[in-house]
Amino acid sequence: SSNVGDGKWLIFLGIISIISLSYEISHNYLVNKYITNRIKWLSIYSNLENRSLIENSKEVKKYGFHKSIHKSKLDQLGNLNNKRFGFILEDINKLSDKEKQILISLKNKGFNLLSLIDWLECYLHRYPIEIISSEDLIKFLLVNKKSNTSKRIKRISEFTLSFILLIITSPIILLFAILIKLEDHGPILYSQKRSGFAGQIFTIYKLRSMKINAEEDGIKWSSANDKRVTRVGKFLRMTRLDELPQLISVIKGDMSLIGPRPERPEIDEILTTNIPNYKIRYLVRPGISGWAQVSYPYGASIEDTKIKFSYDVYYIKNFSTLFDLLILLETIRLVFNLRGSSPR
Repeated sequence: SSNVGDGKWLIFLGIISIISLSYEISHNYLVNKYITNRIKWLSIYSNLENRSLIENSKEVKKYGFHKSIHKSKLDQLGNLNNKRFGFILEDINKLSDKEKQILISLKNKGFNLLSLIDWLECYLHRYPIEIISSEDLIKFLLVNKKSNTSKRIKRISEFTLSFILLIITSPIILLFAILIKLEDHGPILYSQKRSGFAGQIFTIYKLRSMKINAEEDGIKWSSANDKRVTRVGKFLRMTRLDELPQLISVIKGDMSLIGPRPERPEIDEILTTNIPNYKIRYLVRPGISGWAQVSYPYGASIEDTKIKFSYDVYYIKNFSTLFDLLILLETIRLVFNLRGSSPR
């Protein structure tokens, strides 16, 4: 019997935010420091000329990466403590039968052994750009196909949920349509051409958050404190409410609720020349939200896009209904906390 204006919704949002913050503190500090048994990971590489693929990455060190060792020193690893050390196999296909026998012996002694791709999957939850060109990963993405049943379940559930969300949020869309019109008397919706599934071009619609002449000097990425964003637009972007009209694209089948974020064709051309195998992300329908969006802040450069691409490839390889649900819940959490919607 409570009314929306009686303050209970504010209390609810406050409780959600406190629970979310408490979870992050407990997980990132207490669990990692006092409960998790950290293993020192040694990577085994084969090519002396190219050396290790990950030894120069600062990011991997916080996940226990210790150092890289050439495969010629495999027979020296048996003296290590199997409770404290594990091994990352960077290119197992290039190991000789004798070297594989040594690895089997290490496994029998209780050492943890993971392929490089599996290690990145377990700890980083993404595949950095230097690993994207891995022959094994490319082969998996090109050959592996999800069952038609999984695709039908995803399509039906997203169609139904998008239709319901569009009805529920229609008063919000109407309210901001009025505010947008009152601010500068310009159009309510902003349309853009985007690259979609299999590279097909489609049109998305968003509540307009920028000034009418925002791109008179050409196409550019958004930036922090972007002067092109209107006053109403700042709130729309902060809460991601400007994305609501894209539910129509999901209903039409151009997009999914969850998937890699679609990019503009003009920017796609630039990214394709700078990021190897970039078009892999169009093996699935693009999404309103995705693993990259909930894992990394708003991207506003080629370097940011490379990192987000590594999350997109992880999603494509590990797609499942449960994973989609996890991303959807994480998206809701970010919206409640007003995070991840602005360039760094």
